Amino acid sequence: MAGGDFIVTEPGVKGMPIAGRPANRPAAAPAPAAAPGAGARAAAGSANGALNGAAGSYRVGIDIGGTFTDVICVTSDGRVVVEKTPTTPSELSEGVMRGLGKLAEGLGTGMEELCASTEVLVHGTTTADNTMIEMSGATTGLLATEGHRDEIEMRRVHKEQIWDPTYPAPVPIARRRARMAIPERLDFEGNVLLPLDEEAVRRAARRLRRLGVSSVAVVFLFSFVNPDHERRARDLVLEEFPEVEHISLSHEVLPRAPEFERTSTTLVNAYVAPRISAYVERMVKRLAEAGFGGQVVLMAATGGVMPPEYVSHHAVSLLGSGPTGGVMGAALAAGRSGVEDFVSVDMGGTSYDVCLVRGGSPEVTVDWNWRYRYYIGLPMVDVQSVGAGGGSIARVRQGALLVGPESAGSEPGPACYGRGGTAATVTDADCVLGYLSVDRFAGGRMHLDAEAANRAIERDVAGPLGVGVVDAAWAIERIVNANMANAVRKVLASHGADPRRLAMVAYGGNGPVHALAQARELGIARILVPRASPVFSALGLLVADYVVDLLRAYVVPLSEADTARMRRLIDEMAAEASSALLPAGLDARHVHTEVFVQMCYPGQNFDMSVALPEGSRLAEESLLDLAGRFHALHETTRGFAFPGQQPLVRGLRLVARGATPKPPALASVGELADASGARLGRRPVYLGDGFVDADVFDGARLAPGATIEGPALVEEPFTVLVLAGGDTCRLDANGNYDIAVGAA
Repeated sequence: MAGGDFIVTEPGVKGMPIAGRPANRPAAAPAPAAAPGAGARAAAGSANGALNGAAGSYRVGIDIGGTFTDVICVTSDGRVVVEKTPTTPSELSEGVMRGLGKLAEGLGTGMEELCASTEVLVHGTTTADNTMIEMSGATTGLLATEGHRDEIEMRRVHKEQIWDPTYPAPVPIARRRARMAIPERLDFEGNVLLPLDEEAVRRAARRLRRLGVSSVAVVFLFSFVNPDHERRARDLVLEEFPEVEHISLSHEVLPRAPEFERTSTTLVNAYVAPRISAYVERMVKRLAEAGFGGQVVLMAATGGVMPPEYVSHHAVSLLGSGPTGGVMGAALAAGRSGVEDFVSVDMGGTSYDVCLVRGGSPEVTVDWNWRYRYYIGLPMVDVQSVGAGGGSIARVRQGALLVGPESAGSEPGPACYGRGGTAATVTDADCVLGYLSVDRFAGGRMHLDAEAANRAIERDVAGPLGVGVVDAAWAIERIVNANMANAVRKVLASHGADPRRLAMVAYGGNGPVHALAQARELGIARILVPRASPVFSALGLLVADYVVDLLRAYVVPLSEADTARMRRLIDEMAAEASSALLPAGLDARHVHTEVFVQMCYPGQNFDMSVALPEGSRLAEESLLDLAGRFHALHETTRGFAFPGQQPLVRGLRLVARGATPKPPALASVGELADASGARLGRRPVYLGDGFVDADVFDGARLAPGATIEGPALVEEPFTVLVLAGGDTCRLDANGNYDIAVGAA
């Protein structure tokens, strides 16, 4: 079986059928009934609780990348089938269904039986990111409090290129003519100072309709304290403009101040929501037609998964959701191998994603999250991406060799794929240098055209530079590795982390190929490569918990804080989290809740989350302890504190996590503890100083304790580890290749 067996004892989550839909539309008709036999499985799953599915059930994870769509299935008897299929950019759901078809073949069953037996399908999608990259979202309008229609243009005076006075402003989500000023006003306590001008809302709705707007954002001052005006505005817009696809209300998307941050986040939500809802609806419909009657959940940027009903109000939370899944899987895999402080790197076909993990938890940023030149005011796992992947195109411009960020993607792909691609790419360089097996690529499913790779590099790089093909290929390797190492340095520097004190967890189809070279450049001495590396983001989706991350604004000096009001806000968030988790069918015993107070010093722009273990039991005497915790946290994370200064409360935050099954082992192992028995032969590889003969090993046959010394290649389905002289690799009992990096 491709990818080997993975062990899991608890089967999947059984939940309610869903139908993805825009937030302002009526619920869609229930999904068609599952195929015969599914009802009995559903009853059994219900009887055993949400976390115990029926015998013979499947849990499926799907991650759509820029080049490949990864599919992974965990069965109730402990097997895992791994599949990859080219992404279909024109219609992403087509690639999903093709992947499920291949999955059914790997399981030895039919598509209908697979869908009928699947308890939960966890999906990570790049739809939101692609929409912002391409700026191809819905035509969006904005209703704002009179005098604040241009709030979005101010951008907190933030400019990405501060030394370039000609640097253009971002493409506007809502053109100025589609931003409507509405007379209304509340004070900071939510009291009405100026009633909502309903006729102005009606006129605005009619004008937006004439402008061809299909999605509307409503952002009124202090609506997060009193949402009545925003809710009434939605009703009025629907009366005048019933065919509008989506309406985003700021108090639902980001119920807190400041104003610009809320405006930006709500506009992005309105911009991407229609496309996400349409895609999810198409996918759910196609699944239902194939006999699927289980639960669909989506990965969010908070590091957890949620049903589409919740995501429909918070579409913006899907930004970066695909890479986030990989980070969650990396945290689990590394933790089981005793590594808690590391940098995760995911190199796929199009992008390279980096995240710092300390203490076993990824860095989560609450403030100053800029994505695609727009501010996102939601807590997000801090994954940074650059355009560097196997499909990154190499070309010479004005005598200089450039690699990326443009990618050949899956259509047509690198030249060596033989699918019509002609541009020289990183994968073509890997092929020329001997890292990739011509006959065993992608588990033997693809034959690489090495001659096409040579021709592409000769034409695009070697010829213009006046060097040989091998030297040109090595130059491509050095540049892409340097670009990725610089991306790691940038992320670590922003958190004050030293790479020499960290391990690296490398995954993605191309991660293991390039990990050793990057580690040497960064001074990292230890690398973990999970055996499920090629589909690790998809595996991460299956181990991610349900997460609801809520915020409520409450601005007051700590000494003047009303603990009764704080308790009410906590109870309000707890009720909302419970409602959001209800479609998942989670038992209360499996839900863990944490409460934080957002605090800062007066005059600071950014607050920080300070743990409030008292939760709704908060009392007056707890405030002094809260102040002490804030000063200590500020000292630890930012290097200084002012214990004599009174902190400012900016709001409250509640994080509810619903546990999902975690496989007791992430990979099965082979039968050979002596690696020599898994040796396939030798292959010449170029490691910087001429070609050397490297031993080639079949990774699927290795057992724990198997040790390999470089130079060597360890081939897994869909990826390969490249070990240089001095590198030592050992397979541990958790299914991770534990690599000690040799000297440069």
